[in-house]
Amino acid sequence: MKISIVTVSYNSAATIADTMRSIAGQSHPDIEHIVVDGGSKDDTVAIVKTADSRGARIVSEPDRGIYDAMNKGLLMASGEFVGFLNADDMLASTDTVARIAAEASAGADVVYGDLVYVHKDRPGDVIRYWNSGAFSRERLRYGWMPPHPTLYVRRSVQQALGNFDLRLRIAADYDFMLRCLSQPGLHVRYLPRVLVRMRTGGASNRSLKALRNKSREDLFALRKNGIGGWMTLLCKNGRKLPQFFQRPRAQA
Repeated sequence: MKISIVTVSYNSAATIADTMRSIAGQSHPDIEHIVVDGGSKDDTVAIVKTADSRGARIVSEPDRGIYDAMNKGLLMASGEFVGFLNADDMLASTDTVARIAAEASAGADVVYGDLVYVHKDRPGDVIRYWNSGAFSRERLRYGWMPPHPTLYVRRSVQQALGNFDLRLRIAADYDFMLRCLSQPGLHVRYLPRVLVRMRTGGASNRSLKALRNKSREDLFALRKNGIGGWMTLLCKNGRKLPQFFQRPRAQA
């Protein structure tokens, strides 16, 4: 089974080599890696072209933001399943994609797992652990969501649901997950293991202004999808607190 992984980058020379290595080292034999670069001014493109990347495809051109670039990647993808790995993040182990593919081959429409936030300069240091837990649609109303970098969706399902909503600058991934996971009849599978190591310092939490904008967009996404309102948003934000105290489970 072919798995497509889309990486969106812009001036990511300091970190993208780690991302490329984490994909190149996967045991799964059929991976399509697509890098959509926003016209970087640093060495990002050169690093991608020279990395041990298992034939990554790259397009580098200006875009209208991260979700525009992600939509371009979706249009380029040809795998049966598709997911995203940011240009400063890494797959957690060499069998991550193989495990996702095994669940997909067993009939899953959506696969997700756990994630650890790591120090941006010391990716071996875990700061937060996002234990996703099992899926149920009712949990969406209580602020539950899986980490988007661990989410892999059958491409035919993604195409039926549509692309990322470009009206949203920070929360279009949350909107897509609500749209996807609220659909009846989808086979959603939770992998209880860390799938992604994510560096801290993302666009949604760099400042109080960004956090305020994120909350406003999250609320818009909740209401747009008929999931909830302010109470759901409060629950969603409150779910982050235990992440600072939990520790990753041992990987089987």
